[in-house]
Amino acid sequence: MSIPLLNYSYTTQNQRVEGYEVPNEDTPTMYRLAAATSDTDIDAIIWAAYRQIFSEHLIIASNRQTFLESQLRNRAISVRDFIRGLGKSEVYRTQVADINTNYRLVDITLKRFVGRAAYNKDEEIAWSIVIGTKGLHGFIDTLLDSEEYLQNFGDDIVPFQRRRYKDRPFNLVNPRYGSYWRDRMMLESIGGRSFYNARTTGVASKEEIRRIIPANFMSMAGEILAPEFNYQRTIATVTSQIKDIKIPDNSREIGTPQPTMKPVAVALPYRYIPANPTN
Repeated sequence: MSIPLLNYSYTTQNQRVEGYEVPNEDTPTMYRLAAATSDTDIDAIIWAAYRQIFSEHLIIASNRQTFLESQLRNRAISVRDFIRGLGKSEVYRTQVADINTNYRLVDITLKRFVGRAAYNKDEEIAWSIVIGTKGLHGFIDTLLDSEEYLQNFGDDIVPFQRRRYKDRPFNLVNPRYGSYWRDRMMLESIGGRSFYNARTTGVASKEEIRRIIPANFMSMAGEILAPEFNYQRTIATVTSQIKDIKIPDNSREIGTPQPTMKPVAVALPYRYIPANPTN
């Protein structure tokens, strides 16, 4: 039995507040299948769905879902079913789901499928539990069957970012991995090998050690190790430097005549001013 979705508090966002703004270039375009009257309109709906779910970074010929496109063109499936198929596709799994943590996957998927960001960390945790119990496909089904999705998009509208005012659109944010995935790939490339289990007998050659230890291990270890402070060596060095220093004798005997400064006549500026100026 799967764990039900945990309760979490809502945070006020733009999409939860009634707006009175004048339509402009940031106003989203609704792509509705019921309003499509030609193949060109169907192409626009398919392109908008790819752009919203896959992002522009993944819109390439090899990622097209031709079977889903054919069903949508024949109106055998709804727009919601087309979006569901894109979310369950191999492309979304390998290029978005597998290369991110569950928390980041929740935030990305909410932005692309529901048109809003996660309210807070509690919501990310709640949906992460759904991913852990139902998997990616169960997570997609739960989102598309939710009241929030049906109320805003129904069966006929391609999802869009609701009320965007700043920053890049959600569907244009690159989902590629960060340091988490880079470190994970490095561990997979090492394959669990270490210097200690590489050879149990004999002497390992430099080539074997280099194949086992990553190239950046020494630099990484150098950043972790704290600098060494050898106080005895420091004291011995300072002592050897000051023991041979000779301080000059600056003392002066009593009665030694001191140099004196004689006054020098200085021509001040007012000496050059005429006594009786003439106009």
